[in-house]
Amino acid sequence: QVQLVESGGGLVQAGGSLRLSCAASGSFFSINAMGWYRQPPGKQRELVAQITGGGATDYAASVKGRFTISRDSAKNTVYLQMDSLEPEDTAVYYCNANIKRGWNVRARDYWGRGTQVTVSS
Repeated sequence: QVQLVESGGGLVQAGGSLRLSCAASGSFFSINAMGWYRQPPGKQRELVAQITGGGATDYAASVKGRFTISRDSAKNTVYLQMDSLEPEDTAVYYCNANIKRGWNVRARDYWGRGTQVTVSS
């Protein structure tokens, strides 16, 4: 069983900061890319940021320069530092990880349950 557990969401004023964390637990062989997605109210889920096993990062244009993704491979944890938050960043944020459960098992995506981020104007 693999679980992704997010933490760090909450309510913040515009211009403020939050740091999200997501820890992977359970039995698995390796973790490839990890990332964060978000789903604003009434909209589809979208990619926010992603980081590969080698540390390469990719960001949505709307958050570039304001958000920073990082990971601690020893702790199987990915972080999202969110600065200069805007009301448009309000959404449920989901952690995603591409995980191999065995050396001869195809990797698949796993998702956390989500954490609410609300930015007030």
